Amino acid sequence: MDPISLIPQFGGVIYTLLAFVVALSVIVAVHEYGHYIVGRWSGIHAEVFSLGFGPVLYSRVDKRGTRWQVALLPFGGYVKFLGDSDAASGKDATVMAQASGDAAQLRRTMHGAPLWARAATVAAGPAFNFVMSIVVFAAIFMSRGVAMDPLTVGTLQVLPGGAHQLAAGDEVVGIAGMDTPNFDDQAAWAAFTAAIPQQPVLDYTVRRDGQEQVVQGPYLFPPYISLVAPRSAAMDIELQQGDVITAVDGEPIFAFDQLKQAVEGSDGRVLLLDVWRDGQSLEFALAPRRTDEPQPEGGFVTHWRIGIAGGMAFVPATETAGLADSVSGGVAQTLRIITGSLSGLWHMVTGAISTCNMSGPLGIAETSGAMASQGAQSFIWFIAVLSTAVGLLNLFPIPALDGGHLVFYAYEAVAGKPPSDLALRILMAVGIAVILSLMVFALGNDLFC
Repeated sequence: MDPISLIPQFGGVIYTLLAFVVALSVIVAVHEYGHYIVGRWSGIHAEVFSLGFGPVLYSRVDKRGTRWQVALLPFGGYVKFLGDSDAASGKDATVMAQASGDAAQLRRTMHGAPLWARAATVAAGPAFNFVMSIVVFAAIFMSRGVAMDPLTVGTLQVLPGGAHQLAAGDEVVGIAGMDTPNFDDQAAWAAFTAAIPQQPVLDYTVRRDGQEQVVQGPYLFPPYISLVAPRSAAMDIELQQGDVITAVDGEPIFAFDQLKQAVEGSDGRVLLLDVWRDGQSLEFALAPRRTDEPQPEGGFVTHWRIGIAGGMAFVPATETAGLADSVSGGVAQTLRIITGSLSGLWHMVTGAISTCNMSGPLGIAETSGAMASQGAQSFIWFIAVLSTAVGLLNLFPIPALDGGHLVFYAYEAVAGKPPSDLALRILMAVGIAVILSLMVFALGNDLFC
């Protein structure tokens, strides 16, 4: 093998690893800062705030006596509070404070703080992950804006088959003799698009320079690739955003639905695709994969998919979205991720869908690189999705995770005393074993699914 041929692959690995480290570092920093700042507000002293583990590359001590540091291994982080059980000597700080009778010092330790302060400090990590996701989603919604009413042509997609007569700024008041509904009215829009006749060229009624006229344009939903999903059949053969699929197995197509029907009816057999890319005709072969897809009403449906998303023949012109609508959209998106994740986990446990839907560190790293390669907005969106997933995972009632600590605090609130040291040690060992087992299982999925 020519060693030079490995350079692009090596570069791809470095790019993927760098994207993964950036995504993970941002999420960990937000999570741990949540612990730190709420702990500080609650009167608990943080001794160390660390991004990464292992040998310290850089550190400084602030005026409150907290050491902020960056360590060599960038795959996590932690906050060490005074008297924290994660400290090397366990509860030494708490014991010393009790022995000396220093109530003020005891109050500054994790173990000596009131129950409400400890619980708030622990819960703050996942809460900050959720808040971060909401803020990022809201910011993206605001930057994207909302489609103008009436529907207005923004940017025309570059499609094969020659120029059409639509122009940027056209207000689309009708297609194929049907009035265009409000783009935000999902039910009306769905009924409208379903009624559009499936033909290569359509009559568009547009308002241009204040006057209505009929012009010809392409089918509203051409087989145009607007997004390539990470770890998909399409990404494996290097299909790209902007590609237009013009034929499947030699049969010309002009509508995305035609491609969808061919893929869903393939039963997994290899499909031959003719692809138009920047004026050139290319040929690809790929086999669709079974994919478990969450449904709006709950549950999952399995389909054959190649891992692409389509879009309209033009990008609608937009106007700035309101702050309230953007924030509510961010909240809704975060809740969708949480409910979808819980539903997916339940369906995997019950055997309704494949456990291959669970990704491990290699899968997440690969997805990080893939999303980063599709642009900054896609990468930032992925970080927000991953932040929600990390926050949710940390709330699982597993000892050693934040959720496990909250369970201990709930027991203390009911029983009036914390669990015994022996019970804590046993439960923590079980929790660590569970986490390691899940990591090994997920890594196996990355390698063999």
